[in-house]
Amino acid sequence: AGLSAIKLQGNDFAELQGLSLKNVKITCFNSDKRIFSDFGEMLFTHFGLSGPVILSASSHIRDNAKYTISIDLKPALDFKTLDNRILRDFEEEKNKDFINSLDALLPKKLIPQIVELSGIDPRQKVNSITRDERHKLVNLLKNFEFTIKGKRSVSEAIITSGGVNVKEIDSSTMQSKITEGLYFAGEVIDVDAYTGGFNLQIAFSTAYLAGMNA
Repeated sequence: AGLSAIKLQGNDFAELQGLSLKNVKITCFNSDKRIFSDFGEMLFTHFGLSGPVILSASSHIRDNAKYTISIDLKPALDFKTLDNRILRDFEEEKNKDFINSLDALLPKKLIPQIVELSGIDPRQKVNSITRDERHKLVNLLKNFEFTIKGKRSVSEAIITSGGVNVKEIDSSTMQSKITEGLYFAGEVIDVDAYTGGFNLQIAFSTAYLAGMNA
């Protein structure tokens, strides 16, 4: 499977099913090594995550390895700016319960889980939230993390990875360097790219070359 949706471990995401997030930043890690990072749109599903930026990230995920994904819900704001934004919101909503104070900051469907993970009492008045509690909230919004279980099956993938080694193909004609008269095009070649039309372009271009020279 090349471009595929991602399955998550556990069921912490179950209540977020159907939630679409725009302009978020995701970062994937293999153990502590960052393997992919990008901005874009994503979607929570009944099994985990999907959407354009998730599909691209899946290209870097292999079986039998441990991966985590971190979602920065506010990538346009650094830690200090986001902290100041939340502090202003709390000052304006100082008599509200914590769980009712985040409507201007987060999608409604996301608020209950963020509140739970923050460790702050949902019914605590925002004017009594400490600096340390607020900073924990900021860290959570900048690093909303999940453990990846794997990718969806190859039958659901948009493309496949792997195939005939490009070193065995004449790139000017798409003819095999090993067997004369044998031409390759599209996904049978070991070339794949991120979502966004690149894989269609590879298919069209290689098919054109093969058709013109076969």
